[in-house]
Amino acid sequence: MKPPQAPGDLLLEVRDLVKHYPTQAGWFGGVGAKVHAVDGVSFSIAGGETLGLVGESGCGKSTTGKLILRLQEPTAGSILWRGRDISRLSQAEMRPVRRELQAVFQDPYSSLNPRIRAVDIVAEPLRNFEDMSSATAGDRMAQLFERVGLRADQMVKYPFEFSGGQRQRLGIARALSVQPKLIVCDEPVSALDVSVQAQVINLLMDLQQEMHLSYLFVAHDLAVVEHISHRVAVMYLGKIVEIASKQAIFTRPQHPYTEALLEAVPVPNPQVRKKRRVLTGDVPSPINPPPGCRFHTRCPYVEERCRREEPPLQQVSAGQWVACHLRQPVQQPATARATA
Repeated sequence: MKPPQAPGDLLLEVRDLVKHYPTQAGWFGGVGAKVHAVDGVSFSIAGGETLGLVGESGCGKSTTGKLILRLQEPTAGSILWRGRDISRLSQAEMRPVRRELQAVFQDPYSSLNPRIRAVDIVAEPLRNFEDMSSATAGDRMAQLFERVGLRADQMVKYPFEFSGGQRQRLGIARALSVQPKLIVCDEPVSALDVSVQAQVINLLMDLQQEMHLSYLFVAHDLAVVEHISHRVAVMYLGKIVEIASKQAIFTRPQHPYTEALLEAVPVPNPQVRKKRRVLTGDVPSPINPPPGCRFHTRCPYVEERCRREEPPLQQVSAGQWVACHLRQPVQQPATARATA
């Protein structure tokens, strides 16, 4: 399926991306069960855009980011980077692409090598792609440190000498060292204090304006996603169930799961009584996902059709796509249907 189009010049297009993990083999060497981690995901990201990817733990958000970076190999589907399918490139063919695709990881403690100094951590990606003198590398690292809010005299320190927020700034500087076009931010502030979260988020937004960066921002904190994202994609059990601008997602959600996520956000006012719909049941196993709509086992509006037929991701309004039988798709003119 062609993904919902991002506004502006496209950098990344993900089409029907699938990642299944085999479990133990069956009897007599037969094929065992599979974990359906990512199961037919499609979206796109434009230059200078932030796409927020949200959902419950285990829905496949982080796996999607790893597949885009080719840190894991997709089972099926395609990943188009500037129009070129990179999903099946060899490691040698991927090397020039990796410079344009970087990552900021969730845990600033474990994502940094504790045995080397901060300057070498940040310079390591650059040295993989460029030959430069120590003096030139030192000058560039000093500029990077200053840009992410660290002092140049901190370059000689080891990671344990930095606070959590400073370590995440190191991770951001490392990603920026090779001047990427897209950064996959895998819950980059979830391990930080709230006050530090705001500093790191504002830093990412400033860098985006300054360097025209694009972000795939994986998170579960909807307040953070609303602040930083231009568009938001909602995942449930390996599939995207809704994708739209952040204004549409937060003011007129169309999928029942998106509604439930927004209703679960606490209101910072003890005198406001918020009506909340509590979802019953547990998230189904990704080894044996339910037939039809994967949300039907917890949906308060479930119909018999939902249990049998899987709803496609369809456009229900300008820029808003939803996978739900309860929503009517936009009727395209006959000429548009003929050329689609």
